[in-house]
Amino acid sequence: MNVFIGIAALMTLLVVAWLVYPLLRSKHGSGVSADRLNIDIHRDQLKALEADLARGVISQQDFESTRDELQLRLLDDTESYEAPKSHDGQSFLTPKRTAVIIAVMTPILVVGIYLQLGTPGAINPVAPTTVDDQQIHQMVDSLAARLKAKPDDPKGWAMLARSYRILGRQDEAKAAFEKAGDYVHTDPDVMLDYATTLGALNGNKLEGQSAQLIEEALKLSPEHPNGLMLSGVSAYQRADYAGAVKQWEKLLTLLDPASTDAQQIQANIADARAQGKLPPSDATKLPPVPAGAAAGGMTPEMINQMVERLANRLKDNPNDYAGWARLSNAYKVQGKLDEAAAAFAKTGPLLDSDANLITQYADLLATRAKGDFRGQPLTLINKALSLDPKQPNALMMAAQAAYQAQDYGKAIGHWETVLSILPAGSSDASQVQAEIADAKGKMSSSAKP
Repeated sequence: MNVFIGIAALMTLLVVAWLVYPLLRSKHGSGVSADRLNIDIHRDQLKALEADLARGVISQQDFESTRDELQLRLLDDTESYEAPKSHDGQSFLTPKRTAVIIAVMTPILVVGIYLQLGTPGAINPVAPTTVDDQQIHQMVDSLAARLKAKPDDPKGWAMLARSYRILGRQDEAKAAFEKAGDYVHTDPDVMLDYATTLGALNGNKLEGQSAQLIEEALKLSPEHPNGLMLSGVSAYQRADYAGAVKQWEKLLTLLDPASTDAQQIQANIADARAQGKLPPSDATKLPPVPAGAAAGGMTPEMINQMVERLANRLKDNPNDYAGWARLSNAYKVQGKLDEAAAAFAKTGPLLDSDANLITQYADLLATRAKGDFRGQPLTLINKALSLDPKQPNALMMAAQAAYQAQDYGKAIGHWETVLSILPAGSSDASQVQAEIADAKGKMSSSAKP
């Protein structure tokens, strides 16, 4: 605040000095007289004329005629000039008094105008800069009231919808997006917010209209970071792991390799490759990375530091359940299965409501148990399917568990449900069909006497 006041005062003084300097500057001895200037010019011209006569360039008659003309011109120039009358002693506003008035009034006017039109509180470092929840709700409700009075404002409805979404009022957000009409389809950010709202109302599943809006947004802005992120999530949820990896790797090229976002996307890609049993790829071309980083991403040391920072932050924020979920997946990618299981156990209410997270926990426990789904892994799988009967990973693991228990009919049923979700003709669909054929063969063999 003191720095700002000092700079403002210095600038004001400079302006005052610039204004008063011409008024205080002496008028004597520094100017050039018009009479004197005309006389000097006349003298030079007369000398030149006399020189021409001496050299014989002009005749005596021409000399006298031109000399007379110059003298008449000089007389006319000097006598027609009337010196400005002095008003000294007759007017109150002398130059010095005017300078004093300007010097005093300018700072007063500057301060007064700033207090009237400026925001003095903004320079106070300890002034409140946040708006409480009540004020936010009042602003949103005020916007809603204005739109009810003047409903022909699609941009306003979109703004209201996004505000409702941030406040968690998803039903109201959906209604407001609908009232925005065709305007929604002109702005990628609005379309992606609408897709997120619909996904939240659909158990956090980005399918159907949500997926269509994401695809439409990417057509308008093919490198939209949030669009690529959501497109990858949508593909992951329908078990199109190759599609998820493709979108996330494209997103990775747009991010700072040293950022936490890039590190999280790399973890997501590793998880998708593991889930889809996809081979490693060197196709991703990352921007230049800091010294010590591998050409294809982060070094193990950098990843370890990132994971350690996240773990330390969560110690101070134990109720960040989404953070614990990210940490558990990071530990899983690192192969630290015990630490990952401990982090999953701290995800709190998410383990009762998020089918995807429950499925990931079950997969971790089964991996730690060398692929054995009995016990807690199977309990978690069934819990995930009760929340989302078409959760692809849960269905695949349920089928594997049934196959291990030689309940081939149940395994086939789960795999056939998976087939109804997968894109026809995809490599994943072909793999599932091969599993079904194998299970049917086992079932036929066990049925023979």
